[in-house]
Formats: sequence, structure tokens, C-alpha cells
Amino acid sequence: MSFVTIFKVAIRSLGRNPIRSFLSCLGIGIGIVAVILAMAIGEGAKSMMVKQISSMGNNLMMVFPERRSQGPVSGGMGQGQTMTADDAEAVKKQLSHLIQGVSPQVRTNVQMMYGARNWAGNVQGVSTDILLISNWTVAEGRFFTEDEERRSSRVCAIGSTVRANLFGEEDPIGKTLRLRNMTFKIIGVLGSKGANNWGQDQDDVVMAPYTSVQRYLQRSKFRTINMMNLSLVSMDDLEEAKREVSALLRQRHHLADWQDNDFETRDTTEIMNTIGSVTDIVGKLLLIFSVITLVVGGIGIMNIMLVSVTERIKEIGLRMSIGATPANILVQFCLEAIVLSTVGGAAGVALGVGASHVVGKAAGWPVLVELSSAGYAFAISSVVGLFFGFYPAYRASKLNPIDCLRYE
Repeated sequence: MSFVTIFKVAIRSLGRNPIRSFLSCLGIGIGIVAVILAMAIGEGAKSMMVKQISSMGNNLMMVFPERRSQGPVSGGMGQGQTMTADDAEAVKKQLSHLIQGVSPQVRTNVQMMYGARNWAGNVQGVSTDILLISNWTVAEGRFFTEDEERRSSRVCAIGSTVRANLFGEEDPIGKTLRLRNMTFKIIGVLGSKGANNWGQDQDDVVMAPYTSVQRYLQRSKFRTINMMNLSLVSMDDLEEAKREVSALLRQRHHLADWQDNDFETRDTTEIMNTIGSVTDIVGKLLLIFSVITLVVGGIGIMNIMLVSVTERIKEIGLRMSIGATPANILVQFCLEAIVLSTVGGAAGVALGVGASHVVGKAAGWPVLVELSSAGYAFAISSVVGLFFGFYPAYRASKLNPIDCLRYE
């Protein structure tokens, strides 16, 4: 018998029990939907991670002073007093071949007031390079200049969250914002960034020259900073930049060879690797669940095919007696299983793509469905059908035609 003839016989056999065939397809379809959802959610999580980390900075590297300890109590990273703005200026001047932007940063939480409104928020003292380093934009007005930074001018740019809570629909440009007991003139509104990977609102911020924050808000006689933000020319030079920055700071801090660094370096690749490992674990768990669902669907196909073989024993015997070979019987039943799983897989791919977008919109979670993922899922459905349908087909091909014709 030709392959085309065998295929027609297989399709005709499946059409005799449409409900049974539909339920077999449904089991595989649900498994494929689960596979596509798992892949879409996993890829979406990775893309969101990359986007959010990219929003943190352009080729970002951060340097923090040592952790400060007071007896048994240890302060957080960046609470030490070992790094100054002079260190940042030295890095910018001497390592310009590796680093395209440097910004010292000092932080303080203050009560912000405008008229009768007040808001407790975060004030960051930075340099003009922060726009390049951290991918900040100015939505309205302007950012402060290097001259204002040198003169410790009391000017600032506010984030969209601060604007909404203190000014509402009122134009804040040119208005006076009171920070503690000092007034700062608002010269710009920063573009919105949203929340970062830790859920912190990046727009709840006021940015001012670090010199102004040190002088008027911290009232510090020293030039110590909480951290140093660096933008590398290329992330390919990350390890070299770490070595060069460490060597320069050790020299400036007069550290002997046997002494540990009094600073710590961080970069976005470390953050990405940490978060990536978490998303990979979640993705693998989802994939395992999807595979289990597929296996259950495959077992359903095997069960249906075994029932079909039992019901059609006389038919098998009759076909063998008029010339069908065991190979013809094997191919026919394998084709029936593959058709069931392939039709279910195609329906599952369509439903999975639609379900991914619905889940993404309902949960506010990004999903990314790639054509390759849909293709892999479709191919998997055919393989599952062949794998779980082979045993019933093999069993049918080994039946004795005489016993089959006597079967009641």
C-alpha cells in the first residue's frame, strides 16, 4: 500500500470517533499552550530585566566606600567616609581612555515643601555627567551646568513623582522648593523612568549639584561622597577599568600592599547575572510543569490508541488477510497518533500565542513570543504523538490475522 493510501485510511479512521479524537487533541493542545506560556513569560522577564537594568545606566560601573562598622554594628555599603569628590575628579582626569563620564553622588532624605504641600523624598547630589551615565533625560526646562556645580548654586531638577505630589498640574519651572531650611530653584523636570528591579520609584527624586547638597543640606566640611557612578567607553573594558580604578584609588588612599581595599566596585553585569539566575530558575520550573502537562497529554493519546486497537482487531485482521503488511499497520496507527498530536499542537500554538498576550495585559507582565518558540512547540507535539503512539501501533502490527478474525 502507498503512503498516501495509508494516510487516507488513518484520517478516515479518526473521523469515525470525532469526540474521542477531539479530546485526544485537547490534551496535547493544553500541553503546548503551557509550553508557549512558559517560554513567553520567561523571555518577557528577561527582556524586562535587560530594559530595567539598561535604564540604570549606560555601561554603568559603581564604586562605593567601605562598609562602616561601629562595634558590633555594621553599616550598609556606601556609608563609609573613605571616598571623596576629589577621587572622582582624579578618576575622570586620569582614566579618560576607559571612562567617558564620572559623577560623585551624595544622598540625603529631606522634607520637601512647596506652599502648603510637603513630601518626604530623596535628594541626590550629582554632577552634570549623571545624564550620560544613568540615561536620564530632561522632560521640561534644563539640567544644571558645570558652572552652577562649581559655584554650589541652589538649583535642582525634580522627578515626575515629586512634581505630581507637590505641584499637581502647576508648572514647577522657576518655582522655589524648600529642602529642610534651604530654598532651591527648580530649573527642570526629569523624564520618567518608573520603578527599578527592586520596586523603588526612580522618579521620586530631586537632583541638585553635589557641591550644593554637601554645603547646604549636609553642612559637611569634608568632600566625602556616598558613591561614584562611572560610564565606561565600552563594557569590553570592564575588567581593565576595575583594575585601573582600584589601582588609582589605592594609591590615593595610601593603602599598603597587605591592606584590603577601602572601597567596593559593582557593575550592571553582576546585577544582571543575579536577577538572571532567578528568572532562569522560574523559567525552568514553568518548563518542567509544561513538560509534565505534555506527558499527560501524550499518555492520553496512548490510552486512546490502545482502545482504538482493541476495538478494531477484526478490521486489522481483515486488512492483513487481504495483503496489508505489519509495516502498513504500524505506519497507519503511528500516522493516526501523529495527526492527533499535530492538530492538537497547531491549535495549542494558536491558543498559546493568544493566551500569552491576554496574560501579559491582565497581569501587566511583559511576554515575548518568538516564532522559533512556536515552531519548537509544534515540532514537540509531533514527536510526542509519535513517541506515545508507537507502542499501540507496534502492538497492532504484531497481531495474528487469524486470531483477529476470530476475535469477538
